[in-house]
Amino acid sequence: MAIQLPVITLDNATAGQIDLPEAFFGVAPRADIMARVVHWQLAKRRAGTHKVKGMGEVSGTTKKPYNQKGTGNARQGSLRAPQFRKGGVVHGPVVRSHAYSLNKKVRRLGLISALSAKVAAGKLVVIDTVAVGDEGKTSAMVAQLKKLGWNSALVVDAQVDAGFARVTRNIPKINVLPTLGANVYDILNHDVLALTRAGVEALAARLNGVAQESEA
Repeated sequence: MAIQLPVITLDNATAGQIDLPEAFFGVAPRADIMARVVHWQLAKRRAGTHKVKGMGEVSGTTKKPYNQKGTGNARQGSLRAPQFRKGGVVHGPVVRSHAYSLNKKVRRLGLISALSAKVAAGKLVVIDTVAVGDEGKTSAMVAQLKKLGWNSALVVDAQVDAGFARVTRNIPKINVLPTLGANVYDILNHDVLALTRAGVEALAARLNGVAQESEA
């Protein structure tokens, strides 16, 4: 079975209809799976460049402060120990990667859930094409987006049109991604998800390919 949605143009005119595969756009959204995928994406994006100096890295003498016995004080081995001022930090953060692996089937289900959630909320729009050519102007695009009622939108195409990317790059909360870059976090982070006809076909082919790889 398929889900029928109207297709529009950037001028908000009717351009026919399209059938969306129910297997990718009509499943019951899994909030828990989407949360797992978003956490995985954000973990991968972390720079992991946090760093503090340990006892062996801070500057200072390596000489024993005073005799082990006979002073009446607690025994000490180094002024670079953490209990002293300017001493090293114990178990502090070090440079590392926060990324971890997530099963491909879980990532695929997360993307399908995000697409289905947008369809269920009435926030998925199919556009005939977003090609504007080299003569397109940002001011004209702002007027078109206002006519469409888009304040926050993610546009996904099979291949990003250079002209459309140029005229939208300075418009707040309007982002463009190729099909291969479509992801759960960005879909959920925008109010409207706009797919081109070519983007729908490429997205379905991508999800089919992931399914076949998982079964192999």
